[in-house]
Amino acid sequence: MVKQSIFGRIAQLTRANINALLDNAEDPQLMLDQLVRDYTSSIAEAESAVAQTIGNLRLLEDDHREDVENAATWGQKALAASRKGDELRGAGNAADADKFDALAKVALTRQLQSENEAKQAEPTIASQTAVVDQLKSGLTKMREKLNELSSKRDELIARQKTVQAQSQVNDALKSVDIMDPTSEVSRFEDKIRREEAKVRGQQELAASSLDAQFEDLEDIGELTEVEARLAALKAGSAAPKAVTS
Repeated sequence: MVKQSIFGRIAQLTRANINALLDNAEDPQLMLDQLVRDYTSSIAEAESAVAQTIGNLRLLEDDHREDVENAATWGQKALAASRKGDELRGAGNAADADKFDALAKVALTRQLQSENEAKQAEPTIASQTAVVDQLKSGLTKMREKLNELSSKRDELIARQKTVQAQSQVNDALKSVDIMDPTSEVSRFEDKIRREEAKVRGQQELAASSLDAQFEDLEDIGELTEVEARLAALKAGSAAPKAVTS
């Protein structure tokens, strides 16, 4: 019953589809944390049960080895008693020979008992060995699954932190978006542009005033020239005419 429950737990955990579980989870990180805890706890329980199963197998193997050794020992004793009986019978001591033959039979009976016990234990040892191998393989898969879960959790946490950092950067960029007409930078830039336009207007106005002043100077120059020529004309007409002979 214990072995069956271990097999069931190992099979259930190793068959778990992590991606499918995450797809259906409201909070994947919390689910992964819980799965890691469940796997860690189940692995610890399974390790304890498997260790006990292995211990029981080793006891069976020890008993089997002892039965095999006892069978060999009783066989040697039977052979020794039989030879001694043959020796005594050959010497004409039939009574003592019968005693050693009886001892040989006792030893052979014990040998058969030990051999039977060893044979009876062999199927159990074989099945328990198969169980232990399966349990060890299942534990290996569970540990691999735990590593997969831990890696998945670490990856998910790293991705979540990256997303949060990107979101913070995006929020910061939005607050200083110079293309946004509502941003402080944009409003400040618009104010400067208006002031620059005002300065250009003032410069243009000043330039227009200078041009007018220079035009006045040109007009004055023309008038002065006209007056000079008029004066020259008058001076010429007032000069005495030359006397002809």
